[in-house]
Amino acid sequence: NETFFDTGSYIFNALTSGKAASENFPFCTIEPNTGVVPVPDPRLTKLAELAKSAKIIPTQITFVDIAGLIKGASQGEGLGNQFLGHIRNVDAIAHVVRCFEDGDIIHVEGSIDPLRDIDTIETELVLSDLQSCEKTSERVSKTIKSGDKDAKAKIEFLEKLIKHLGSGKLANSFEFDDTIEFAEELMAPLLTAKPFVYVANVHESNINYSPKLDGSSPIDQVYKHAQSKNAGFVIISGKVEAELAELNQAERVEFLKEIGVEVTGLDRLVLAGYKALDLVTFFTIGPKEAHAWTVRKGTKAPATAGKIHSDFEKGFIRAEVIGYDDYITAGSEAKARELGTLRVEGKEYITTDGDVMHFRFNV
Repeated sequence: NETFFDTGSYIFNALTSGKAASENFPFCTIEPNTGVVPVPDPRLTKLAELAKSAKIIPTQITFVDIAGLIKGASQGEGLGNQFLGHIRNVDAIAHVVRCFEDGDIIHVEGSIDPLRDIDTIETELVLSDLQSCEKTSERVSKTIKSGDKDAKAKIEFLEKLIKHLGSGKLANSFEFDDTIEFAEELMAPLLTAKPFVYVANVHESNINYSPKLDGSSPIDQVYKHAQSKNAGFVIISGKVEAELAELNQAERVEFLKEIGVEVTGLDRLVLAGYKALDLVTFFTIGPKEAHAWTVRKGTKAPATAGKIHSDFEKGFIRAEVIGYDDYITAGSEAKARELGTLRVEGKEYITTDGDVMHFRFNV
């Protein structure tokens, strides 16, 4: 399963332990870099231990490092059109915002002001969405005479959406009846309809900072903004994460102890992305491998089975399901069956985070 994010080059390199070019001047990323990162989940390790699995396969999230943009990007300034084209393909946006002072690392605006930086990005994205909605409205209006029964309703929907965007608001805060058949069609192409995660890139001395809503520091300002948008928020020190990326696992554990951090900022970012995308994890466990898989929240059992193989979905008969806690209590699938905590679920069953599943199918 691949899900996509836009993130900063320096942090991207640490996240993927990659060597993609990252310089100390703005907009050095021309073509997007892509890295696949495992989603940290201690449940998978525990299940593998109980099942004596020979191999562990975590679920993954894909990060895309996309070039920055400047004012006027929606009009094609700088790398604007290229940036907007790349970002259109992602599922969610991680906006890395600088919240530290460093004379050796240039800021395009010459000063540290996270709210100004956020406003620059969001304004350009909103302007791009406005243009997209206006073009769509013009196109739909031409279909009224041709007999498109939804044309009038679509235009009314778009007029409300254009007014919303015109007030400077993101499309992901636009309220509408999601039972409207054409709503998804009109919302899907919009950049600001995607979920956001705001990443405060901080000085290493602030990695354990507890953000406040008073907006008294640059970090607090980003946190307050994220809360107002009902968006994800993560604190990361790009410098610390880059240093961690150069260490082996044992050295990382020791380093984290020294700086008083239990979970790396990058692990928190991965989990925040997972949450923003409304994903859940299910497991398939056996002696050969312990495998974590990803589906959207609300996915029914047949489609869940299809994540493993399309034949599983086509010939779905039933799913045998053990909740994670029940599996841990039982210690094995056989014991869970004996205790009655293994459930048999049909086609309408909605996958729950932590389900250990075994599918029966016939093709």
